[in-house]
Amino acid sequence: MDISSLTIKKIRKSLIDKKFSCKEVVESYLDNIQKLNKEINAFITVLDKQAIKQAKEIDKLISQGETLPALGGVPIAIKDNMLVEGERCTAGSKILDNYIAPYNATVIKKIKEQGGIILGKTNLDEFAMGASGEYSAYGPTKNPHNLEYVPGGSSSGSAAAVSAQMSMVALGSDTAGSVRCPSSFCGVVGMKPTYGAVSRYGLIALASSLDQIGPIAKNVEDAEVLFNVIKGKDFMDATSYEQPQKADKKVDIKNLKIGVVKECLGHGIQKEIVDITKEAINKLEKQGIRIETVSLPHLEYGVACYYIIMPAEASSNLARYDGVKFGMRREADNLLNNYFETRGEFFGPEVKRRIMIGTYCLSSGYYDSYYLKAQKMQNKIKQDFEKVFEKVDLLLTPTSPFLPFKLEERLKDPLSMYMADLLTVPANLAGLPAISVPAGRVGDLPVGIQFMAPQYEEERIFKAAKFFEDLC
Repeated sequence: MDISSLTIKKIRKSLIDKKFSCKEVVESYLDNIQKLNKEINAFITVLDKQAIKQAKEIDKLISQGETLPALGGVPIAIKDNMLVEGERCTAGSKILDNYIAPYNATVIKKIKEQGGIILGKTNLDEFAMGASGEYSAYGPTKNPHNLEYVPGGSSSGSAAAVSAQMSMVALGSDTAGSVRCPSSFCGVVGMKPTYGAVSRYGLIALASSLDQIGPIAKNVEDAEVLFNVIKGKDFMDATSYEQPQKADKKVDIKNLKIGVVKECLGHGIQKEIVDITKEAINKLEKQGIRIETVSLPHLEYGVACYYIIMPAEASSNLARYDGVKFGMRREADNLLNNYFETRGEFFGPEVKRRIMIGTYCLSSGYYDSYYLKAQKMQNKIKQDFEKVFEKVDLLLTPTSPFLPFKLEERLKDPLSMYMADLLTVPANLAGLPAISVPAGRVGDLPVGIQFMAPQYEEERIFKAAKFFEDLC
């Protein structure tokens, strides 16, 4: 039996039936990491000793006849911008190369309470700033399906780890599509919850009004299991909330109307992507799903809006990395030059670019012209979604406007790189839940489609994604 190909449900049943031990499960994944990570570069830090120790504790629980918790024996990879107490947390940046997390992020605390086994910390674009997985200070991650191509970003290592069976599930963070884009490129499932559905306490912030932690998995069911563990109100995060209780929890996909966003199948979307998306729509229509064409007229401004709001928030959030209280430090002849030397040497070029853009947008004389205007456009985008969701229950779009591209192909053209966020960033700007599901392939390169739903309707997108997954 290939243990590393099993789902959460099958792993749990096999552990309870004692077909194999939890230690064997963990060793299977650690073997895969040892064989593949040198080429793929999905992990920055592998926590092999700790993982084996946790596995032995799960085996002890099973031998004593104790109930196995929700994630008991499930190997998990964690994006390296979430704090795991006592372990290094780099956020993909040399400025945090020596930083040891002093506490657990809330999501890590919940995972550990439910028996999840943390295999290691995964690679990412520096401070989650990137759409390709190439901006990490620890080298680019490569796409497991073709090592000459990018895996997508910024949760590049998490998606690649799940795709290459180096982890059963993983956590990523999504600010503009950073869970969904790499999931689409790597042929796995990636879900961004409603803003606030999952606590951000212990997540190294990029843009606090947009960041959201989400699950990456081999299938929709595993993603839902992980989401149900990490979701919920946290008094350490004022933006978090408890999921509203609904009178009728059952969602019948056949009774839902799905809107196809016409702007997402038009100019700027690669033909192969459009073809696969239309095939997905046809599959759903053949099953009796009602499809309606809808419009999001302000969607085209989403990327421009995002690349003002995000850098503005990032420039503020990253001000703390000055070499004084933690992280790397370069000495100079006075305090101000200490800041310049430290930040100049240890921040990468993309981080510097976004800090400068954000600082400019917030500066006196430009705040109204840029940041305030972007916030107004964000409200327009939210209103577009509100109007559309009066007509339909779900939206369907491609996840990415183009196929995975070759390593270094877009590095010299930041604007073409930023366009990777075109179809995913609107969900972040509106705070909506969204999920990317594998829909097909062009050669050896995977392609995903995306479902979006109104706020708090995670169950709806999981239902739709499972239904579509069964059709493929």
